[in-house]
Amino acid sequence: MSSTTGPGAAAPGLRGPQLPDFPWDSLASQTATARSHPDGIVNLSVGTPVDPVPENLRRALSAVADQPGYPATHGTPELREAAVASMERRYGVSGLEPDAVVPTIGSKELVAWLPTLLGVRPGDLVAIPELAYPTYEVGAKIAGAEVVRLAPGELPPAGTRLLWLNSPSNPTGRVLEAQQLADSVRAAQELGAVVASDECYLALGWDAEPVSVLHPSVSSDFRGVLAVHSLSKSSNLAGYRAGFVTGDPDLVRRLLELRKHAGMIVPRPVQEAITAALSDDAHVGVQRELYAARRAVLRPALEAAGFRIEHSQAGLYLWATRGDDAWQTVDWLAQRGILVAPGTFYGPAGERHVRIALTASDERIAAAAKRLSE
Repeated sequence: MSSTTGPGAAAPGLRGPQLPDFPWDSLASQTATARSHPDGIVNLSVGTPVDPVPENLRRALSAVADQPGYPATHGTPELREAAVASMERRYGVSGLEPDAVVPTIGSKELVAWLPTLLGVRPGDLVAIPELAYPTYEVGAKIAGAEVVRLAPGELPPAGTRLLWLNSPSNPTGRVLEAQQLADSVRAAQELGAVVASDECYLALGWDAEPVSVLHPSVSSDFRGVLAVHSLSKSSNLAGYRAGFVTGDPDLVRRLLELRKHAGMIVPRPVQEAITAALSDDAHVGVQRELYAARRAVLRPALEAAGFRIEHSQAGLYLWATRGDDAWQTVDWLAQRGILVAPGTFYGPAGERHVRIALTASDERIAAAAKRLSE
């Protein structure tokens, strides 16, 4: 009798989509090499915040800790009003309705489950950027859909049910101009496809000013359009799992109903922290200046070491190449105690690039710059 309990075998009775391996698990060897550096590892492979959660957000979290009842899936009215006000104040987006806001358990949860919640089915197409956050593809596979990767400026093909936009881009930092966003939105609407714009780096423009897909320079027609926002980067709330989705009121209403049934509820204390974060722009500006300073140290050090930085107009990453295979570059940097992500994590087009995060302390960024000069 043959055994089905070896490595990689499915548990008896369980079936599900065949998903790729979790990318960062493949960095174990390079992580060990980087950790062996006499001065320790400089981990620039992931975009996780390292700076403190702002004090006013921590106070907001604890202020409602003693509320034993179930929170509302829709979030508090104050949260939704704060989201609408912040979109207008920070990004010039007008015309949003507070009812067309739903808080999410971070943005990754929404990205992974959005195709399924929208009714995307096997045989449908989900269009994603040529170089893209891996969870766009994973979400499509969970729904059983096919994935098509689009080069910059390429429009979605017939059969597309969901189009993902991401500006500023993870991993490249590329910023799409308003006209490029408008062309994509119009093409998707003509196909009857939903547009989902991942805007979690919108507050971090450096060499270009990113715009929301909901900005009037893109379109005043929110039909079939969603904007996905995360507070992980702008407010250091990755550990709180804090985000929201807004846009087309009908689509948001449908997502709300499904999320109610599925129990996708943001905890009440986190809702309070989200409200505080969206009501205060000062801490966002402070964090932005920290990342700008780290970028100003790391980018010239990489260029002096023979790297070419491409795009990287905004966001938390430098998209870099030495012309070598991505994994060779990862190994080269690991030998210097610096851990980065290979561009292949984000699609085949990244085979000669690496993604280098700005999310390390000032001391660690300075250490990386020093090692690159040695």
